[in-house]
Amino acid sequence: MFENKILLITGGTGSFGNAVLRRFLDTNIKEIRIFSRDEKKQDDMRKEYNNYKLKFYLGDVRDINSIIDAMRGVDYVFHAAALKQVPSCEFYPMQAVQTNVIGTENVLNVAINANVKKVIVLSTDKAVYPINAMGVSKAMMERVAVAKSRSFDENEIMIACTRYGNVMASRGSVIPLFIDQIRNDKSITITDPSMTRFMMSLDQAVELVLFAFENGKNGDIFVQKAPAATIELLANTLKKMLNKPEHKVGIIGTRHSEKLYETLLTREEMVNAIDMEGYYRIPADNRDLNYDKFFEDGEVVVTEAHEYHSHNTHRLNEDELREMLLDLREIQDDLKEFGIV
Repeated sequence: MFENKILLITGGTGSFGNAVLRRFLDTNIKEIRIFSRDEKKQDDMRKEYNNYKLKFYLGDVRDINSIIDAMRGVDYVFHAAALKQVPSCEFYPMQAVQTNVIGTENVLNVAINANVKKVIVLSTDKAVYPINAMGVSKAMMERVAVAKSRSFDENEIMIACTRYGNVMASRGSVIPLFIDQIRNDKSITITDPSMTRFMMSLDQAVELVLFAFENGKNGDIFVQKAPAATIELLANTLKKMLNKPEHKVGIIGTRHSEKLYETLLTREEMVNAIDMEGYYRIPADNRDLNYDKFFEDGEVVVTEAHEYHSHNTHRLNEDELREMLLDLREIQDDLKEFGIV
């Protein structure tokens, strides 16, 4: 599907961008463009991959002119650029708005004007029932994408979103933190042992985007059905895998703007969600501003649905979690460092 096509990845120097490169660089894709504001990470990637299909564009989604330069001739866009750290966004919420909301609109406007055929916008479970600035900005990002999509049909441009849970071993995730704490003989910091998070790999994150790419219609939001684990189980499993079963653990308490569990689909969305085996598709609400359609024409009974969250999905046991962790290349590298394999 990408034969002789040009793909642009915004925020492409992050974990997701690297996973896409590992998946596609050796295929018959014509070109992959990495758009980001981090020149150091771009230089690292340039040296690591050393591939003529890989092109780098320095810029920021806040700067629409820099996007225009990168978007010329592009067929498809994976929009991954975002501010994702919850504490940073709490202290600087307008920075989250500038990047996650306005930056997304910039990307979509330029893509439309450049005749891009498909744009997949990457979101997060924190956009569902958001309680922090990062989640709120991501929820607005989704709304911007859905609203923009209403003006077009799929023959012009297809704009869809994907929502992720916790992407295991990605930058900023808790797994590298726990491993680093074990490596440096520091206490593993657990907020709440009963806290649950969805578990998915970077490769599964790419698969979700590709599923949306192949099956999406304008305004769709796609979610992968994912298992979950408690933070306590994750810490204990990592300790055993690294032959540090007695490593100390410290309970630090729930931090500001942190949930006991994360939600991938609201109760309201589940009413209309389409079950596609390993995924859910949430079609856009394409009613117009004829308010009668909102206040007089009901369609479904919300009370019959249940939200989909990390407390009611399949709960991993230790063996299942260990198997998932062993499939991660990052974990394999850490096991070698610890002399396990």
